[in-house]
Amino acid sequence: MWNVPVYIAEITPKNVRGTFTFSNQLLQNCGIATAYYIGNFVSWRTIALIGIIPCLIQFLGLFFIPESPRWLAKENRDEECEAVLQKLRGKEADIVKETREIMISVDATANISMQSLFKRKYTRQLTIGVGVMLLQQLCGSSGISYYAGSIFDLAGFPSRIGMTVLSIVVVPKALLGLIIVDRWGRRPLLMASAFGICLSCITLALAFGLKGVPGVVNFTPTMAFIGIMTYVMMFAAGLGALPWIIMSEIFPMDMKVVAGSLVTITNWFTGWIVSYCFNFMLIWSPTGTFVVFAIISGFTIVFAWCLVPETRGLTLEEIQLPRES
Repeated sequence: MWNVPVYIAEITPKNVRGTFTFSNQLLQNCGIATAYYIGNFVSWRTIALIGIIPCLIQFLGLFFIPESPRWLAKENRDEECEAVLQKLRGKEADIVKETREIMISVDATANISMQSLFKRKYTRQLTIGVGVMLLQQLCGSSGISYYAGSIFDLAGFPSRIGMTVLSIVVVPKALLGLIIVDRWGRRPLLMASAFGICLSCITLALAFGLKGVPGVVNFTPTMAFIGIMTYVMMFAAGLGALPWIIMSEIFPMDMKVVAGSLVTITNWFTGWIVSYCFNFMLIWSPTGTFVVFAIISGFTIVFAWCLVPETRGLTLEEIQLPRES
């Protein structure tokens, strides 16, 4: 999965890199929205079988996409690198400067092993890459995505209506993130997204905490609905895609393969833990569950403010200069 944002980041110009990389998350949200909607009418097994179709289309499409110029340069295929870069930028584009920057960057790097990844000089990049992936999942994204229908039922809101509306709103909100990521920048959008998720988790905690309280009992299902909608929209607008964008930008060529593998394993393993524990957490305390996620979302804001660099408008080579120096 990490190959996709890395590939997109390596083939796109710096001024639209964030938008193109974010499109990966947008299209994922389109697939999720479709699955949410179809899930109202068919079984999960049927949905899984339908998923084979886009996989086959993607497999066939791989035969027609160009190789990454940076990978070609890394393999000492300089002429192919220039030819592909010229094709990507257009026949009239001047690629001399960009080609030179790529060559210089690649010449200064060498492949590293998983063991050498933990050396002191890579500490900052590794902390940021692993950190944003951990926090993305520890905010509860996988659990809420998998158990949204159960949360609606638990809150007393019709799950079919909730899931249908959820499938409608998730795509436009991700589209908003795609539009503003290269205008706002990665860091502000990440903090804004985490702040929105924090508020939505507080709303959900209140909805379950006030459930059964006279005077507000009729409003708590609506509160839960608003909380889930806000969570999914704010996640789609920022925290869903930005960790993958940041990961594809901050790691230099010499550590991109092993570091990308590590942060992807971290993301999926943490997501599995969250999705496995989520149902048990709801049984323990729905209110407490969302309080925990609200606290982690608040910590994500602090983490982004203190550690995550702004990479908007910089080439991949320029991003590495302050770290290598």
